[in-house]
Amino acid sequence: MKMNSVLKIFFLFAFASLFFFSCKKQPGIGGDATINGNVHAQHFNTTFTQFISEYPGADVYVYLVPGNDITYIKRIKTDYNGNYEFKFLYPGKYKVYAYSLDSSFSQHTSTSSGSIPVIDSTIISGRKDVITLDTIRIFN
Repeated sequence: MKMNSVLKIFFLFAFASLFFFSCKKQPGIGGDATINGNVHAQHFNTTFTQFISEYPGADVYVYLVPGNDITYIKRIKTDYNGNYEFKFLYPGKYKVYAYSLDSSFSQHTSTSSGSIPVIDSTIISGRKDVITLDTIRIFN
């Protein structure tokens, strides 16, 4: 009778270990990787015909979307130099975006606020990767 109980415990432990170690983490928060970058703003007149100035995109919201999800999992503001950083990510596909004024005035692409997303994509392949994305350029 004792041997039967020991075998049951062994198989239960083996199955639980197999399940635990075979689970692949999905993209998202909880890992050791980082995505960072910068937002740069350009200012034009209201009809986008005259350039006025450009500057770091300070206090701009930047959004992080994992894998093929349609909603963001994290939203942060850039610092005074327009820098942002998403830490503690698992490997996988990610999209990062910020909103820009729509210079085309297109009714089909802009939101009711007149803004459009400027999107960059990347793949984290290593557990401790640090990915620096191209500068996100927005109209402000």
